[in-house]
Amino acid sequence: MTTQPYLKLDHIDKTFTRGNATTEVLKDINLTIEKGQYVSIIGHSGCGKSTLLNIVAGLTNATQGGVLLENREVNSPGPDRAVVFQNHSLLPWLTVYENVKLGVDKVFSSTKTRAERDAWVMHNLNLVQMAHAKDKRPAEISGGMKQRVGIARALAMEPKVLLLDEPFGALDALTRAHLQDSVMALHQKLGNTILMITHDVDEAVLLSDRIVMMTNGPSARIGEVLEVPLPRPRKRLELATNASYLKCRQRVLEFLYERHRFVEAA
Repeated sequence: MTTQPYLKLDHIDKTFTRGNATTEVLKDINLTIEKGQYVSIIGHSGCGKSTLLNIVAGLTNATQGGVLLENREVNSPGPDRAVVFQNHSLLPWLTVYENVKLGVDKVFSSTKTRAERDAWVMHNLNLVQMAHAKDKRPAEISGGMKQRVGIARALAMEPKVLLLDEPFGALDALTRAHLQDSVMALHQKLGNTILMITHDVDEAVLLSDRIVMMTNGPSARIGEVLEVPLPRPRKRLELATNASYLKCRQRVLEFLYERHRFVEAA
């Protein structure tokens, strides 16, 4: 008997129609992700990466095919899939604590007491080292801190799949590196299933078990899936000279460069 994959993207097509113009963004996307895996999707701008993430999140419906999570169809947003966007999307009038508590109250109002929900909010703020700023509002904290709160808010919903849409894209290099290390440590500790969109080759290799490389749009497909055979936990500085790391990095760069050249030739 074959076991069902944890998350399955099954023959997904996505077409957008505006007036008389129809654009096929995604074509026949098939991907399975096992529980606890960290999978990155990488590709040039306009290849439909974020559209694909939105389909998994239930924010957009596929034109053909669909998404199965634990063998159940996904066709609307739900707390079993939490999204962290590039722009933190925190509510500016709420404190850090209140931003996280909003989701916790929504998901756990019938299963946790008020005291348990309070403890759970603080537990998740502690996970991302933001408990000290619980009474601050988003305008009073840095971009990196806002993203930490966004990650805490997502984790606090105890999602089956954590969806990251270029979560470090708007940050400076040092903050980005710190946050990547934090997400790696969280993944190691919690064993959660993560699907991340990125433009950054080093980020994809550092964080992922598998890297899904998309062809250029329109009608983007999965061009190649690369296994990243690096043991965990991973240390950024040690990987800089690691032969497997460099080989994976080179393969992704070659794929993206070939695709870019293909576009220029067309």
